[in-house]
Amino acid sequence: MKWLTLDWIKQHSRIDFDCDDGLLELYGEDAEETVLNYCNRTYDELVDMYGFMPKPLYVAALMLVEVDYTNRSPDSAQNMYQVGYTFDSKIKPYMRLV
Repeated sequence: MKWLTLDWIKQHSRIDFDCDDGLLELYGEDAEETVLNYCNRTYDELVDMYGFMPKPLYVAALMLVEVDYTNRSPDSAQNMYQVGYTFDSKIKPYMRLV
């Protein structure tokens, strides 16, 4: 993971054991990539623009990790969880609209 940490993921999701650390790291890497793809920006571009990675993007990525971790096997399209308005409101200000 480039900007999330395993400690933040575990604190956010209230996980106090180590047996799923590898899985959480995979979900963290996926969440970082998803947030950057959604924003249509690179990590370096965001850091260059703001001087740091914006905190709302950390939170959005943590939300994605938790959703992936707690909803690992949806049994139908109707039961698939979508990250809602909170995620969108954190991401949209940083999106490149090209």
